[in-house]
Amino acid sequence: MTAVSGHDIANGQESLAAVSQPTRPVRAERPDRPERPARPAGRTAGGPAGRRAPAAAPTAPIGPGLAGVPLALEPLNRKDFTSDQEVRWCPGCGDYAVLAAFQGFMPELGIRKENTVIISGIGCSSRFPYYVDSFGMHSIHGRAPAIATGVATAREDAAVFVITGDGDALSIGGNHLIHVLRRNVNLTILLFNNRIYGLTKGQYSPTSEIGKVTKSTPMGSLDNPFNPVSLALGAEATFVARTIDSDRKHLTEVLKAAAAHRGTSFVEIYQNCPIFNDDAFASVKEAETKAEAIIPLQHGEPIRFGVDGAKGVVRNPVSGAFEIVDVDAVGADQLVVHDAHAADPSFAFGLSRLTDSGVLHRAPIGIFRDVEAPAYDDLAREQVKLASAQGSDDDALQALVAGRDTWTVVG
Repeated sequence: MTAVSGHDIANGQESLAAVSQPTRPVRAERPDRPERPARPAGRTAGGPAGRRAPAAAPTAPIGPGLAGVPLALEPLNRKDFTSDQEVRWCPGCGDYAVLAAFQGFMPELGIRKENTVIISGIGCSSRFPYYVDSFGMHSIHGRAPAIATGVATAREDAAVFVITGDGDALSIGGNHLIHVLRRNVNLTILLFNNRIYGLTKGQYSPTSEIGKVTKSTPMGSLDNPFNPVSLALGAEATFVARTIDSDRKHLTEVLKAAAAHRGTSFVEIYQNCPIFNDDAFASVKEAETKAEAIIPLQHGEPIRFGVDGAKGVVRNPVSGAFEIVDVDAVGADQLVVHDAHAADPSFAFGLSRLTDSGVLHRAPIGIFRDVEAPAYDDLAREQVKLASAQGSDDDALQALVAGRDTWTVVG
């Protein structure tokens, strides 16, 4: 190799050309390559035919729920929301399907991933934030809604998601859940319901059916289970839906609608736990049974289901309750037309009661309620702005601290 002087190095004059390379034979010139044919429409560079290109850079948020969240500067894809962490759920767990759907639909929202925040509690599903390349927190048992309320209130520019399970949300976290729902904080809650405690190895949960035999109920559960949708509607949540982990299309549609809603969006996801509660939702998943088991809810459409739509839902004229009937027996004109925008939550609540409380044989699936109402965090920020604009008043502050009644204690 050619020597390089210290003077040259000191003066920054060393270059790759100053160092000799081993002698190589002269390479013959390559013939000109023929021009490549144009790619078929819909194909991306380096990808197979039919592979979807990244979503186009958005010009506006998909709905009021994302107003204030900065838009992505360039198109994003699924990989942008995939972290480098190894996914550590059991083989066959329904959480994989939800994660894939979530990572797939997030680019379609068109927002910056740096402004996405995922808060979870404790449980199998609560490992979710590790696997999405965004900001987030794997927090403490049942407290995710409280932490997420703080984030949503302090950061209007954040799209906030809460990941929770039936045990985390409905047992130790039940109080936090109902209050975030009644306050209508602008965030989206995904409740993974597998009707069992999975992380602690198979105890019954607040959604397990009566008579459920588990490690903690060897003679069968005695508890009446929660219906998560009924619970959310009882708290007058402004967006309430139910979907299924294995139905990617429906799951994605519901998640997008939930993210677009301004206020608290509550989505129950039927999620299979193959280890401790396998086939808990087989009736709504199996091809042989799901036509009779799923009652699909589509806003503005008559509620009917079954093979060839043979069954439907009517309202009992005496009790007002919803009932399932044979369409031929009552006539299609008597069927209830679904109204997801009904102001009174009792309409959606009545539909939620069509869900089996025991072993699941039938359940409404879709968006039960989607109404507009002021969001707590919007109101809180306006109140702070108003107080700040009025300036400080030392006397008023002191009066507030002292209160209306004071006592002087003499010894």
